[in-house]
Amino acid sequence: MVFEEVLPRLKAGEKVIRSGWGGAELYVKLVGQSKHDGENLNPYFLINVRGEGYTMFSPTVCDLLAEDWIIVE
Repeated sequence: MVFEEVLPRLKAGEKVIRSGWGGAELYVKLVGQSKHDGENLNPYFLINVRGEGYTMFSPTVCDLLAEDWIIVE
């Protein structure tokens, strides 16, 4: 799948990953808008990495153009 296909799925709460990564990455998910210290916190992506937990994820140009995105069950 391409990123344009997985983005609506991320917005629906599903988890995705690139099959080409093949490393410790478990999945990427979208965290919706929320509040922090009384201020709006805009939506953002998190990636779950085995042994490290969650970290912020910003897709690269290669990620956006890749065709190996898959849905994680």
